[in-house]
Amino acid sequence: MLFTVFAWWGSTALIFYLDNLPRHTFRWSMLGATIVTAVALHGLAVSSAQPTVTGAYVAFTCAVLAWGWLQMSFYMGFITGPRMTRCVEGCAGWRHFGHAIMVGLYHEMASIALAAAVVALTWRAPNHVGTWTFMILWSMHISAKLNVFLGVSNLNAEFLPPHLDFIRPFLTQKPMNLLFPLSVGGATVILVLLVQHLLAAAADPFQLAGFSFFTTILALAILEHWFLVLPLPAAQTWNSLWRWTLGARDKCLVWPPRRWTAVVPCRAHLPNLQTTNWREK
Repeated sequence: MLFTVFAWWGSTALIFYLDNLPRHTFRWSMLGATIVTAVALHGLAVSSAQPTVTGAYVAFTCAVLAWGWLQMSFYMGFITGPRMTRCVEGCAGWRHFGHAIMVGLYHEMASIALAAAVVALTWRAPNHVGTWTFMILWSMHISAKLNVFLGVSNLNAEFLPPHLDFIRPFLTQKPMNLLFPLSVGGATVILVLLVQHLLAAAADPFQLAGFSFFTTILALAILEHWFLVLPLPAAQTWNSLWRWTLGARDKCLVWPPRRWTAVVPCRAHLPNLQTTNWREK
C-alpha cells in the first residue's frame, strides 16, 4: 500500500512538473516517456506469466508508467483532439458536450488503443495485476473528467498548462452534479468488494499484493473525487501535494549555458508584467 501511494504521488508530481516546463522540452520528455512505456509494455507481458509477489509489483509499476505516458501526451498537447479552440459565448447543452468530446477525442482513442494493448499482452496469463490497475486508473479518470465537465466546486484549473487554456470553458464550477454521488457511490461499492477479497487473500502472497494495489489505488481515486467537492481549505491542503510543481512555469533555464546567461522569466508569461521592454525583463 505504501508503494502504491508513493507511485501515485511521484508519477503525478513528475507529470505536473514536466508539463509546466518550457514547451521546447516537451519533445524530449515525450521521447523519454515513450521509451519508458515501450519497456513497461514489455514488462507487462513478461510479468503476466509470473503469479508472484515480484510479478505483481512489476505489473503494477508497468501499468502506472503506461498510464503516465497517456497523461503526458494529453497535457503536453501531443494527443488531444481535433478541436483546440474555446466555445463561443452561450454554448451549452449537448452541443457543448460534443465540443468537449472533440477536445480530447484523439486522446480517448489512444486510451482505448493502449488499454487493448495491455489486455492483449496479458490475455490468458495468470497475472492480471497490471491490466486491472490500468482499468481502474482509466475508469476513474473518465469519471473525474465527466464530473468536472458537469460541475464541481474545486476545478483545480491552476494545474492546466498555459497551452491548454482553451479547455477552461469546459470546466464547470458548481457545488455538485447528479453524476457525482453515482460515480463515487459505485466506486465505493467496488472498493468494499475489493477489501473483502483482500481480507480473504491473506494466505496467498500474490493475491494479497494484487488486491492491496487495487484497493489502495481505487481508494486514492475516490479521495481525489471527494476533494473536487469538499470545502476549499481542505481542497487547497490536498492540492499542496503538487502545487510546488507549478514553479516550473515561472522560470526557464537558458540552454546551452553561457557565462552571461541566467535563469530568466519565460517569455510566455511576460505579457502579464507592466512593461513591454523584453530586454529589460
